[in-house]
Amino acid sequence: MKVDKPWGSYEILSESSEFKIKKIVVKENESLSYQYHHKRNENWVAIQGEAIFTLDDKEIVIKKGQSVFIPKLSKHKIRNENKENFVFIEVQTGEYFGEDDIVRLEDKYGRK
Repeated sequence: MKVDKPWGSYEILSESSEFKIKKIVVKENESLSYQYHHKRNENWVAIQGEAIFTLDDKEIVIKKGQSVFIPKLSKHKIRNENKENFVFIEVQTGEYFGEDDIVRLEDKYGRK
């Protein structure tokens, strides 16, 4: 099931008590909130486009075929400044995978 968001969309590809896998699409000139999680780690693998990835205030460009690891409690976001969608696969591991484990520090859409 595809879930639309102001920045793009995500689709859960697989989930169990041990992991959750999502396909995430970030539209051109959009970004996810600057956030962290208490109960999960995330691995992101870029499969289309490129974007600016921030981890604990450090920025790098991530391109198709590259991946990043986000330990729990690490602040992170992705910003797509390009004219095509940025698409990545997110693999969550840890003890809990609910959307209520998102702590937003900055959000241009006014979410808390």
